[in-house]
Amino acid sequence: MVMNSHSIRNVIGIIGNVISFGLFLSPVPTFYRIISNKAVEDFSPIPYIATVLNCIFWVFYGMPFVHPDSLLVVTINSVGLVLALIYLAIFYTYGAKQKNGRKKVLLGLSVDVIFAAIIIIITMTTLHTTKKRSLMVGVICDIFNVLMYVSPLTVMKQVITTKSVEYMPFYLSLTNFLNGSIWTAYALIQFDIYVLVSNGIGAVSGAAQLILYAIYYRKTPKHNDDAPQKPTQIQLSGASVA
Repeated sequence: MVMNSHSIRNVIGIIGNVISFGLFLSPVPTFYRIISNKAVEDFSPIPYIATVLNCIFWVFYGMPFVHPDSLLVVTINSVGLVLALIYLAIFYTYGAKQKNGRKKVLLGLSVDVIFAAIIIIITMTTLHTTKKRSLMVGVICDIFNVLMYVSPLTVMKQVITTKSVEYMPFYLSLTNFLNGSIWTAYALIQFDIYVLVSNGIGAVSGAAQLILYAIYYRKTPKHNDDAPQKPTQIQLSGASVA
């Protein structure tokens, strides 16, 4: 039986959900450390606050009254939203010792909710077709995702400067590349410019990271396996279908 384009798109979207779910779980070692030490140390809640807002907008974008036939965009970003809120709840619980740690979480989430509410209200009350709603929300999603790619660019600059891939884990870079590539394919089958822009950039960013890894891996100093290593703080933007 030959699969039609809609079925192929759904299969690719399901694979994308699985890969993105793995990315959303990537901060687990960081939060396991926080729970074990009962302290957030120098970790920042900002990446997870940004992820909450990012996921809210992508969930809104995937709703049938904004961009029809985007259920798989909704499912993975709903999961990402829940996980990001769990991470922030853990951060809030153990953030008392960090200066303004808890305030950052509360202030960040407040800004997220207020900003998202304003955009949702404007979209639903002033735009009355899915084409116009898709345009507004899709552009906002892409702008936020492009801004969130500043974090990987900073890490890549550090790799080039130090000639070391110590703070750019290979499997995370590989997963980011696969995530961007699979969602790019998803966007091309039933053309979706907004998903395509975010994930096209994500695929290129992931490929660049892999190239840098290949160049600098052998030049990276090897650490003693018994020496404790600080977990890498994860920027979750790559997981939110972007």
